[in-house]
Amino acid sequence: MNTKLHAVCDSRGRPLNLFVTAGQVSDYIGARALVGSLPKVDWLLGDRGYDADWFREALKDKGIRACIPGRKQRKKTVKYDKRRYKRRNRIEIMFGRLKDWRRVATRYDRCPKVFLSAIALAATVIYWL
Repeated sequence: MNTKLHAVCDSRGRPLNLFVTAGQVSDYIGARALVGSLPKVDWLLGDRGYDADWFREALKDKGIRACIPGRKQRKKTVKYDKRRYKRRNRIEIMFGRLKDWRRVATRYDRCPKVFLSAIALAATVIYWL
């Protein structure tokens, strides 16, 4: 069983919203689930997996500028702020810190709801207490 964790983080790398999908599911499913709960921000940093025209339009409608590099298959290249994109490492550090908890790293829980609860508990203890 494989899962993929999608997260919305603040500028300091603290998770605000979490969503779990099956591992073989596209990142667009996680993006669609989290786009409604995005906080009021100026920029959104994301990796290539979130590069979709509908997602960029949804962000623009909310007044959020996207800093997402385009996929390699795109015919028309997408411009993005490379300096700002380098700060995405805070998100990767957040995922790494969550995986310091053995229960999260090895995914002991079979049920996705229980696994998401374990992730939320780990995130609360690491970042908010």
